This record gives sequence, C-alpha cells and structure tokens, in this order.
Amino acid sequence: MPKLTVFICIPWFHPAFRAGGPVQSIANMVNELADIDFRIYCSNTDLNNTTLENIEINKWVHYNEHTMVWYAGPDKRSDSVLKQLAFIKPDILYIVGIFSWHFNMVPLIFSKVSQKIISVRGMLHPGALSQKSGKKKIFLSLWKLFNLHKKTSFHATDLAEEKHIREVFGDKVSITVAGNFPRKFLPQTTINKDKGSLRLVSIALISAMKNHLLVLQALEKCTGMIEYHICGPVKDMQYWQECLLQIKNLPVNITVQYHGDVQPQMVEGYLHDCHVFILPSKSENFGHAIYEALTAGKPVITSNHTPWRELKKNRAGLNVDTDIAAIKDAIEFFTTMDAPEYNVWKMRAEQYATDAFDLDETKEQYRRLFRKQ
Repeated sequence: MPKLTVFICIPWFHPAFRAGGPVQSIANMVNELADIDFRIYCSNTDLNNTTLENIEINKWVHYNEHTMVWYAGPDKRSDSVLKQLAFIKPDILYIVGIFSWHFNMVPLIFSKVSQKIISVRGMLHPGALSQKSGKKKIFLSLWKLFNLHKKTSFHATDLAEEKHIREVFGDKVSITVAGNFPRKFLPQTTINKDKGSLRLVSIALISAMKNHLLVLQALEKCTGMIEYHICGPVKDMQYWQECLLQIKNLPVNITVQYHGDVQPQMVEGYLHDCHVFILPSKSENFGHAIYEALTAGKPVITSNHTPWRELKKNRAGLNVDTDIAAIKDAIEFFTTMDAPEYNVWKMRAEQYATDAFDLDETKEQYRRLFRKQ
C-alpha cells in the first residue's frame, strides 16, 4: 500500500526558529510519523525576515528519509505554491495558520487538493486574537465571506482549542483533536539552591503575549537575591523598550541578563543553569518551552491560560493570575525554598512531564487526523 502524502504549508520551518511553537511542532511531527511522506512548503526566511543560511531555495531538499522541504524565495510565492501542489498531487493539504496570504489563504482558496486541513496552532485563542486584532478581523471576515470554514476541516491540539475554533466559526465545522509532539530533555543534575535566592529563566519570543514586563514588575517587589535570564528574539520592539525601562528601575537584589536569540540546541544549557522556568503567557496553544523545562526537572511558573494546569497540586510548579501580585508571590514561593524542598519539586516536575504525554496515543490521533477520506 503506497504511503500517504501530506503537503504542509507553513510560513517558517527549520532552520528558522524565531517563530516559536508552530515550527517546533511541525518538526517534531514529521520526525515521529515515519509512515507518512511529508512535503513542506515554507519561506527562505525566519520570523524577522533574515534569510536562512546554508539552504537551497526553490527546489525540493531532503529533511529526513520521508520529508522534503521547499524553501520558497521571495518572488511569486503564490504562483509557486500552487505549481508545487499541482506537481506533487498530495493526498492531503495541511495548512499551518490562518493569517498568511501566501502560505495559508492562497493554497486554501486556489488549490485543487480535495482534502484540506487547517491547523490553527493557538491563533484563535482570545488572547492571541487580541494582538494586532485589526488585521486578524479582516482575514476572518474573508474566511466567512467565502465560507472557507465550510470547505475544509480543522485540527485542534486539545479540547480548549476545539472550543475556540467553534466560537469563531460555529458549531458545525469539522474538527479533529490531535495533541502536539513535544521535544523531551533528559532530567538534569540539580544546581545548588540556597534559601533566599533564585535563578529564573524565560525562553520565548519577546512580546506582550508572553508577559515579560509583568515578571519584571513583580521582581521589583521581591526581596530575595534573584537572577532573571531572558532568552529569545524580540518580536515587539516597543514592548521590549518598556521592559528595558523597567529593568533600570529594579533594586540591587535583582539581576537581569538578556541573552538574545537562542538556537534550539542551546535551550537545554540555559535550563540547566536556572532553578525555575517562568512564562505567565496570555495564551499558549501548547507551550513547548514550558514542557521542555518540566522534562528537564525545572518547576514552572505559568498562567492559567496554557494546557499545563494543576501544577501546584502536582508540585511541578504554579499557575498564576496574570497580575503583579500573583507573580510576585509565586517567585517568592520558590525563592524561600531550601535545597531539600526544591529537589522534591524538581523530581515532581519530571514526573508531571512524563505523565502528561503518551507517544503511542498521540501517533494514533494523527493517523485519525490524516486518514484519507
């Protein structure tokens, strides 16, 4: 029986990394599903429009044994994607995102592939829709004007995302739920933890969505000796300028270091050097960095708007309201821990991550998602 061929349209793909979760999700997916042939059509740039190095553009190149990638140059991308779809003749067109003209709308509207799946990847979460809402309202109006949601099916990564899709497009849309494939790290050796001191780390795009500024404002109220390490590309420069002003206002007991862009292979090292991962996001479709921190044995502080819930009950971290007081209390909760108590939370974070993911079940979910109709 011939393999199923799935054609993926996504604005960015490895070695691009600045676009965060969707890139990592697709890379993990194509690495795990060896029984499917994947063809990935993406741009030759990263999120900040920097050109990717050491790639060949406008031709199919190997990514793994069952996956090939087309890095499209800047010219005539709409024509190019339709030409490659006609050439490949895939069984399924899998579109990642809903707000890109070349990589989402064009293949959805003009491709002749009969089976189309839209993976929204958190883009319909109310918190995400509130960012740059004007542009997004225009795109969603086009969807509804042309009844595009009635001519395709949707992929949700969990039941909460299924609810968000129905809130935007109605109860009659076709949705299949299939969770993310995460990247796992080996549990790390414990770094020294003294009572009254703490090393925090955030690894994420720097934008209002991730709430770095709230963390910095909370740190101003903290009394312990705290280091805060910020890793990730600046997506919103105006927001980052606000963060820099807040850093200048911090007391002498608080140290902040910004490490800039962090390549995926460097993440494990930054996690090792810190006690707690903090990212109180307004929304997360999955939160790969949060899960990776848990696998490494790092308790996490995050909001109530991510899939990672009941953290305190499991002694794997804390879910907090996205306000200064709640984040300050969470930071001080870990700051006051001594080494024996912290080590318990470290081990429970590892266990929480292990219990949260079933590889075989996730593979079966994707087989249902990609079942040829």
